Amino acid sequence: MTPQELRAFCLSFNAAVENFPFDPQTSVFKVCGRLFALTNLAGRPLKVNLKCDPEDAVRLRTEHEGLIAPGWHMNKRHWNTVTVDGGLTDRLVRELVEDSYDLVVTGLPRADRLRLDRP
Repeated sequence: MTPQELRAFCLSFNAAVENFPFDPQTSVFKVCGRLFALTNLAGRPLKVNLKCDPEDAVRLRTEHEGLIAPGWHMNKRHWNTVTVDGGLTDRLVRELVEDSYDLVVTGLPRADRLRLDRP
């Protein structure tokens, strides 16, 4: 997955936005003001921090050692750092991004979740 594909996929979700609150290089993807992906799209290797269910996070780190690690500068129980261009399939990366988005949406107030469901 290229940086452009990662960016486009993150922005493909309902109400997803990109901003740069930390510096001009760090893309922060949010839904309703809540972070679901954080990356430096110019970074090599390309890595992205993604929210993850704690049990899945540990399993993924074990299954993909060296490619999925505890979230860098994040709560390591709930976040993983995923090396996007390091050997993981595009399908798995997409699933992890989608899971992160879904976890964040699930934690939103009911009114926000209902607004997201409207066309």
